[in-house]
Amino acid sequence: MSDFFQNGIITTLHNLSTRSQEALEGELAVFAEECPMTLVLPCLYSELAQPALAKIVQELSGVEYLKHIVIGLDRATEDEYKHALEYFSVLPQPHTVIWNDGPRMTSLQTRLNELGLAPTSLGKGCNVWYCFGFVQSLGDVQAVALHDCDISTYDRSMLARLFYPVANPQFNYQFCKGFYARVAEGKMNGRVSRLLVSPLIRSMKRVFGAHPFLDYLDSFRYPLAGEFSMHIDVLRDLRIPADWGLEIGVLTEVYRNHSTNRVCQVEVADNYDHKHQELSLEDSNKGLSRMSVDITKSLFRILATLGFVFEQGTVRSTKASYLRIALDLMESYHDDARMNGLHFDRDSEERAVELFAANVLKAGKAYLDSGDETPYIHSWNRVTSVYPEVFADFQRLVSEDEAQFAQTKSYVLAIDNQRT
Repeated sequence: MSDFFQNGIITTLHNLSTRSQEALEGELAVFAEECPMTLVLPCLYSELAQPALAKIVQELSGVEYLKHIVIGLDRATEDEYKHALEYFSVLPQPHTVIWNDGPRMTSLQTRLNELGLAPTSLGKGCNVWYCFGFVQSLGDVQAVALHDCDISTYDRSMLARLFYPVANPQFNYQFCKGFYARVAEGKMNGRVSRLLVSPLIRSMKRVFGAHPFLDYLDSFRYPLAGEFSMHIDVLRDLRIPADWGLEIGVLTEVYRNHSTNRVCQVEVADNYDHKHQELSLEDSNKGLSRMSVDITKSLFRILATLGFVFEQGTVRSTKASYLRIALDLMESYHDDARMNGLHFDRDSEERAVELFAANVLKAGKAYLDSGDETPYIHSWNRVTSVYPEVFADFQRLVSEDEAQFAQTKSYVLAIDNQRT
């Protein structure tokens, strides 16, 4: 029996397997006439060598309703940027590759830094922030979706399901989060979401009491999913973290700016897998260990903005409560895995819980010791208020990169729209 249950305080749109991909894409092609759609792909150059991205590009080549694709390229040399332009040239849609490490983008970052507006650290959050700025510079965009470039089980129906809730004019959603079951190779994945985020949110409810924001976060089936879509209005005033707190940070900003009845989550895939990171038991600056610290610290910061008071005692209580809830949830996951014939490594799961518990304390200490930290990158609304010509400069710099390094490339500028 298909799952159609609604729980929590946001709408859940399920995949009841009653509509074809062609039917969804047919409707989206009609919606696109009034609601131009742009896809954002934050990408490391190293991902161009992986089969996952090759499959994503192949699938996207058949998507006819997209107005534009924006690829944010990180950690690339000049020759690697040239290769990326060639690699993505097979896409039939208008597309842009932003060379974040190139001299022209570096000059833009320097200008923003002089104004006190540049991201203070590099990473996925910084890449996404620049991509979102470029999307706004295009002018003719109404809906934006983002997904990662390491999805090994990708097919274009994922994108159709992700766009549909915000593109359908009869729906009222401003933001849509993707979710899916993290099962692959005969075992459960998604350890950070299963063993850290869900029990941590519930432990915070226990320590601090019920709060609508915690209910909101707990309503998402996979809060760390890297796939989401939104109306362009959501994008303009979005402040996002530069670290691994990106996904939680975006959900927080949506909660701050929009009613929960305009937020939904959609089941985008029955089967999902991507590149896995190591737990990194020995080094908290790597892998899932670093991710857990960043996410937990982000949650502490967010709750503080809502009036929660943190001190050493509450951090310790949160850690103790988290550990108990996580271990109880682990038993539930064990039973679920056993009944479905999945492998469940109890020792590995408990080691992860113990690491995350230690990192709750580490994140709490880091938060308490960093009172003057500015955790969010400035919104593009603030940037344009200080630097009105930023979008025109952004378009010019990116087009100059492509004109210099691409052999053939069609490129549409929207500078005049931004100057008028």
